[in-house]
Amino acid sequence: MKISTKIVHCGVGSDPRTGAISTPIYQNATFRHPALGESTGYDYSRSQNPTREAVESALAELEGGAAGFAFASGMAAVTAVLFLYKPGSHIIVTEDCYGGTYRVLAQLFANLGLAVSFVDSSNLDEVGQAIQANTAAIFVETPTNPLMKVADIKAIVCMAQQRGIHTIVDNTFLSPYFQQPLRLGADIVLHSGTKYLSGHNDTVCGVVVTGSRELGERVKFVQNSTGSILGPQDSWLLLRGLKTLALRMEKHAANAYQIAKWLQTQPNVKQVYYPGLDGHPGKAVQDAQATGYGGMLSFEVASPALVPKILSGVRLIQFAESLGGVESLITFPAVQTHADVPPEVRARLGVSDCLLRLSVGIEDAGDLMEDLAQALA
Repeated sequence: MKISTKIVHCGVGSDPRTGAISTPIYQNATFRHPALGESTGYDYSRSQNPTREAVESALAELEGGAAGFAFASGMAAVTAVLFLYKPGSHIIVTEDCYGGTYRVLAQLFANLGLAVSFVDSSNLDEVGQAIQANTAAIFVETPTNPLMKVADIKAIVCMAQQRGIHTIVDNTFLSPYFQQPLRLGADIVLHSGTKYLSGHNDTVCGVVVTGSRELGERVKFVQNSTGSILGPQDSWLLLRGLKTLALRMEKHAANAYQIAKWLQTQPNVKQVYYPGLDGHPGKAVQDAQATGYGGMLSFEVASPALVPKILSGVRLIQFAESLGGVESLITFPAVQTHADVPPEVRARLGVSDCLLRLSVGIEDAGDLMEDLAQALA
């Protein structure tokens, strides 16, 4: 069965008693036991809820995993995965990762005894050189946020498996429609489900999918113990959003490619970062491990003075901090998504005061380019 068909049928058949096509919202905190020592499989909604279970099962199937888990936010999902590792463990992480991931590692988990090395995960030599005797996991974003670097998942998995190290992939930018890291050998996939999975800028959620049952049991223990679950209403919204994922991702990607090509022709634009462009250094790897390039791009303008003019000048595109929704959003990473990354690190990575990130929506591409043209002018 093609993934586009699987996407449409997410949650269908989850309520055999009534035959409801749309999964019901089980707005329950607790469930009655049939008798002493017996359970319906649902006892308390922190442990499991039928609506959340439906979306978790759907996500596991779409990613080709053994178990799926829905969390209260993307950062709750990241935190749950990091709780799998003991103090004294070492984690290798993509250096130009999402600012929230950098913050939780550098300012919270460092205090809990987790050692971290931030590396250019598009450079396999650098990844290999960072491995230590106590390395427990390699955590990559691909493409990265916001510089769109591409990590070779298969090569990193091979490197990790030889040493008994987990490979964790943040798949937020491409979604399981375009990329399925577990099928490439990764152990854990995570998402900010707020973004493409939900797709409508109306739900905050996070997702973890594991490749094995054993890892799934460990994530489930963390989820139940810490309680950072997704509620039934938001689980239903995530499930509903998923059903149009294939259609949305195709439109996001088509628009992004057209706009990226157009931006390359603009005199006030110095550099465009999009993995679908022929000059992108990671395009060959992207083509080998994914079926599309996604709807995210970044571009560098000629002068810092242009940034506030563009952000205040766009009319159709919204100046807002998220991504992956049907509406196009523009963000200034240096002072928004990556504000918690130290200035000297941002400068080294290329997250400059001239860099803008564009989440390309599903509007007409011509309208979006017209809006950018008048703002750039």
